Amino acid sequence: MKFYSRRVSQRWVMAVMGMLGVTMAYVMRACLGITLTQMVLPVQVQGRRSDPLTAVQHDYCPMTGTAAAHSAPASNRTTSVAAAAPAQGRVHGDRPRFDWDEETQGQVLSAFYYGYILTHLPGGALSQKYGGKHTMGLGILCTAIFTLMTPFVAHIGSTPLTILRFVEGLGEGMTFPALCTLLAQWAPPEEKGKFATLVFAGAQIGNILSNFLSGYIMRYIPGGWPNVFYLFGIISIIWFVLWCMFIYNDPNSHPFISDEERAYLKKSIGRLERKKDLTPTPWKSVITSGPVWALIIAGAGHDWGAFTLISDLPKYMNDVLHFSVTENGFLSSIPFFAQWITSIAASILADRLISNGTMGVTKIRKIYAIIGNLGPALGVMGASFVGCNKILATLCFTCGVALMGFCYPSLRINSLDLSPNYSPTLMGLVNGIGCLSGMATPYMVGILTPHRTVLEWRLVFWIMVIIMMSTSIIFAFFGSGEVQPWDDIKQYRLSENEKENKEGESNVIQMKSIENIKIV
Repeated sequence: MKFYSRRVSQRWVMAVMGMLGVTMAYVMRACLGITLTQMVLPVQVQGRRSDPLTAVQHDYCPMTGTAAAHSAPASNRTTSVAAAAPAQGRVHGDRPRFDWDEETQGQVLSAFYYGYILTHLPGGALSQKYGGKHTMGLGILCTAIFTLMTPFVAHIGSTPLTILRFVEGLGEGMTFPALCTLLAQWAPPEEKGKFATLVFAGAQIGNILSNFLSGYIMRYIPGGWPNVFYLFGIISIIWFVLWCMFIYNDPNSHPFISDEERAYLKKSIGRLERKKDLTPTPWKSVITSGPVWALIIAGAGHDWGAFTLISDLPKYMNDVLHFSVTENGFLSSIPFFAQWITSIAASILADRLISNGTMGVTKIRKIYAIIGNLGPALGVMGASFVGCNKILATLCFTCGVALMGFCYPSLRINSLDLSPNYSPTLMGLVNGIGCLSGMATPYMVGILTPHRTVLEWRLVFWIMVIIMMSTSIIFAFFGSGEVQPWDDIKQYRLSENEKENKEGESNVIQMKSIENIKIV
């Protein structure tokens, strides 16, 4: 074990395990979005418009007999649309469906983020004090346990499920602040872009797996949708065991890291231990920092779009375009696969541009943030204007979500740029406020799309476009990629005192000069 560990780069072991942890977090968070399409009774929309062309292109998309039949369990399959809906409305597999309207579904989906927002700052404080390993590990473990409980609680009712999702969010809220602590200890500056992007790429992989696997699990494995939660919960517990075995808070405490890698990290990062004498977070400096607020605002705009797509893209595919459950799972995962590829390519390009001096860190972060926010906004709007053309709609979603990958080597790691020492707190602040979007978007979608029409969804996408464009403009003007002076608060205060002393001495000299002039 010791010989093997010394031959393997331990910082990349941490990166891969961190990526898998983020994958598990996003799988457990996002899988409810697609399983809800099979958990609840289908809504029978009444009152189609009299103009067939208008109804197809701008209002209700036609549901083909094949799609209707494929959405039903095998035992109830039929080619008649009228007959298919009641048949599939009773059960999914051997499980009864729930009579939850759109607003109730929105409440269930958004409940996760009410809990998620509450533990970001406590998670940042805990990881700063005790390290990121156990803070992140216990957060994922709690989420896994509650995921395993989801099928049982769902059969009790929507309110208990809403409460469970809230508690599940409490556990997962510590994930990203803890990751920032680990990244600050393990990621060399010249590898920060690739390192952080690999870790946070787990978000796209999680979205891919949650949609792709969930569709096939519900379609082909006996037992239906509960198997989705059982599978992902068990895999997450296995990840927790491996995480405890192989991951350490910092290189200095790692018993098996090679001397060469420890020396390299010490030279590149500057220190290998978390600061034991780290002063409390300089809240006044943080709250009054323009770059911090620019990051918070841009992050909230990005999260608005991301949470809309994560929670509600499967619903759009199912309710508007009428894809079958397997088609839904596959096609909903394609945009996130494209995003994963884009994020990796963008991070490699960013590190290369920074290392050879072609572009500065601040310019890279700003350009990438603009691309990562405007791209998905325009993509989803294009999808709404192609109406019921399934191929073009999927292409628009894919192109838009792919461009969102530019946010990972920009907004996602900007906390590390601004303050390596207090990055967990900054990440907690940014993600915590950004979670307001996760609380709002599913509920808003439920209210704005009661009839599941293209026009109703277009309003949802217009709101998304306005928010993402306006927040990216603010970051372009006020964002930064430089370490802020209050990052080393002791040195910052010393410099401020020296400055005040110099100003005081200067004032004394000026007063004496004035007095001498008066005497003369």
